[in-house]
Amino acid sequence: MTEISGSEEGQFESYCLSDAGLAALAEGFSKLEKLSLIWCSNITSLGLMSLAQKCTYLKSLDLQGCYVGDQGLAAVGKCCKQLEDLNLRFCEGLTDTGLVELALGCGKSLKSLGVAACVKITNESLEAVGSHCKSLETLSLDSEFIHNKGVLAVAKGCPLLKALKLQCINATDEALIAVGTGCLSLELLALYSFGQFTDRGLRAVGNGCKKLKNLTLSDCYFLTDKGLEAIAIGCKELTHLEVNGCHNIGTMGLESIGRSCQNLTELALLYCQRIGNCALLEVGRGCKFLQALHLVDCSSIGDDAICSIARGCQNLKKLHIRRCYEVGNKGIIAVGEYCKSLTELSIRFCDRVGNEALIAIGQGCSLQHLNVSGCHQISDAGIIAIARGSPQLNCLDVSVLQNLGDAAMVELGKGCPLLKDIVLSHCRQLTDVGLAHLVRNCTMLESCHMVYCQGITSIGVATVVSSCPNIKKVMVEKRKVSSRTKRRAGSVISYLCVDL
Repeated sequence: MTEISGSEEGQFESYCLSDAGLAALAEGFSKLEKLSLIWCSNITSLGLMSLAQKCTYLKSLDLQGCYVGDQGLAAVGKCCKQLEDLNLRFCEGLTDTGLVELALGCGKSLKSLGVAACVKITNESLEAVGSHCKSLETLSLDSEFIHNKGVLAVAKGCPLLKALKLQCINATDEALIAVGTGCLSLELLALYSFGQFTDRGLRAVGNGCKKLKNLTLSDCYFLTDKGLEAIAIGCKELTHLEVNGCHNIGTMGLESIGRSCQNLTELALLYCQRIGNCALLEVGRGCKFLQALHLVDCSSIGDDAICSIARGCQNLKKLHIRRCYEVGNKGIIAVGEYCKSLTELSIRFCDRVGNEALIAIGQGCSLQHLNVSGCHQISDAGIIAIARGSPQLNCLDVSVLQNLGDAAMVELGKGCPLLKDIVLSHCRQLTDVGLAHLVRNCTMLESCHMVYCQGITSIGVATVVSSCPNIKKVMVEKRKVSSRTKRRAGSVISYLCVDL
């Protein structure tokens, strides 16, 4: 055996594993290479010391949420000389002493390190990492107690760093300039909640990190188009870009990405009110390999932008749009006409999208995932078109569609036998009859949410439970579950509220 998980879904659940159990595990599996102890809160340094002394071949250790102390971590550093991957997120009992000892002991082999919410971990630990972990390739830091000094030490001391995730609100441009200067192999950079981070730092990354492929900018309020332009000019190999809540980044910054980053395959724009149609027009012209587009609360993006993406990015496989109220039938029809490889479509709460759009999708694409929650203009005709055109459909969310009725359920039952997950909540016109037609052929169904469906009764709930041998979760009001159904399948029934 080389791998054991102590998480909830693993072999040993967190609420029962103790130091004694961990010691017994170590005794029995001395050649263990990978161990996950996520949220095993009963594990202390004593158990970790037993593990380290017995399992000297350990390469990967996940201690997220464990209240281990410095002695345990020092023992890991002393005994586990092959350790490559270590996760210390939410290990509140650790201080610099433990992490410094670990770096001294097994720093030469360490390739991946994650630290978050460890209030006693400071710059001193990162200075040790920079000095002793020369092979480090991945670092994830989330701490308000780490400043420029610590990030500088890593940037200068870990030249092989390929992935860096930072949520350190006290770091400034000085830290990012060091990254741009010292981490020339960097391929992934994620910056979260940088209150002091400006275009000056991002410009340094663009100038130095020529191999950058994946960039996430989240809540970086002082970044503007100029910073993103520097990335576009300097990082030609960029394939993934996420801009989330950066309110001063607008159309011009994304236009530069479209012109310069021709290898872009995934773009996510979340809460970007200043990014308009012209940005995606440029992306559509320049990024022919785009496969995934995510848009959330982008109020200035509409049909013209989606049409440009559809015509220019015909390899598109995933399109996720939420609360973009200027997107309507015209844009989605273009997707159906040009993007024949599309397998995932999510257009949540887009009030202007109706049946005409879904009919075009049904005729042009074979979907596996569809989410049209809250698109009030969609009714039976749109979903029927999907059912007839997407036999591989396995996930469907049609919640909050007030005009959806049983006719759509009949067609889904006929055309989509592979359906595994369906959300029907708040569909007031659905009845037990439609549900019976759905599950007659969709016997692979594993999850069904049907809260606040006035026409569905205890009979419909019983039908789902009895007809679907693979069912794992049914979300419904408590009053609609009969005693017989509860006895038969109580373990799969979930309730939105105990009083319902």
